[in-house]
Amino acid sequence: MSQSIDISIISSGASLADARLHRLTRALLRAGLTVEIFAPGNASDAPTAIIRRPIVGATWSNTSLLARYYRSRVFVLRSRGRVIYAISPESVAPAFGFSKLLRKRLAVDFFEDYLHLLKDRAWARKYFGIVGWIASSDTKSALWFAKRADLTTVADIQVPPFDARNRLVVRNLPDSSLLTKSGERSLTPRAIYIGDLRKSRGLHTMLEAAALAQEWEFDLVGGVATADQGFVNQWFVENPGANSRVRFHGRLAPAQSWKFAEGAWVGLSLLESTPAFIEAVPSKLYEYMSVGVASISTPLPRCIEIIEASNSGAIAATTGEVAERLNHWKNHPEELDALRANGLKWASENLDSEREYAKFAAEMVKLTR
Repeated sequence: MSQSIDISIISSGASLADARLHRLTRALLRAGLTVEIFAPGNASDAPTAIIRRPIVGATWSNTSLLARYYRSRVFVLRSRGRVIYAISPESVAPAFGFSKLLRKRLAVDFFEDYLHLLKDRAWARKYFGIVGWIASSDTKSALWFAKRADLTTVADIQVPPFDARNRLVVRNLPDSSLLTKSGERSLTPRAIYIGDLRKSRGLHTMLEAAALAQEWEFDLVGGVATADQGFVNQWFVENPGANSRVRFHGRLAPAQSWKFAEGAWVGLSLLESTPAFIEAVPSKLYEYMSVGVASISTPLPRCIEIIEASNSGAIAATTGEVAERLNHWKNHPEELDALRANGLKWASENLDSEREYAKFAAEMVKLTR
């Protein structure tokens, strides 16, 4: 007899290595719920102690919009949980219909303000903007259904839908079980970045700053956007000696990603001022403080607020300012150590991750009854 499943997580877009997927799943497991996950990616990158239905075939790793739509329908039909938890926009409508048909409960999660995020994606402008129009229409549909779900979780206060019947903000606060503390600084100054690597998230700025801060090493963990791969290749051609200093590690599961924090001096968070990011707080800022590295952030309003409140890093508006700050800290490590200590203290006093994830899990437990 097959084991009873409480929650079926449907992610047609975000992979099994996605950090928010890991944090939410771990919270559910700690609450004693049984969980199955349908998502693209490698099974080895999935959260531990979960049930995952066997899925094979190249279709499951394809990142195209058509493949995501196909996965969203198939994943929902294969789900067995009492509660369907749709965490990709294109999976919300089929999950809503399926839950109504079989009298299941529906929960929906929105990682980001997807309508604003589409303005930042080059693929959304392809074919005279038709692809973007399709994605935008689907997102608006997802928001309409999400308002009517039994529970709608969002990653921050500025993420819609705002008028959902049961809306819960579940911020991307650090999960200490996934993180590695920086500890003692490495002998050679080293900066880290963990997350998607694309221009709007600071990829170009990071590489240009690395060319100016030649005494620093850089560990960049995350998948490089297809549109930016050419820039990366050209940068290495123009900086032939940088291969030993600037290392790309690809997309890794969160626990493996944060192992690069050990010995690191600085964490980078260089988001551009796009519609999707202008009101955002990158989860990296919270995580950098929690592991004990200082931060350098671009001057987005809420990032400025957090760094000033915690006194845990610096704001830099340009490539030159990023490099200048790195070089300054190389020559004044005692100043950097004070910022690192400030961040650890602020995180321990202000980021109650356990309470926030426990509240989320309690709401999901209610849906299973």
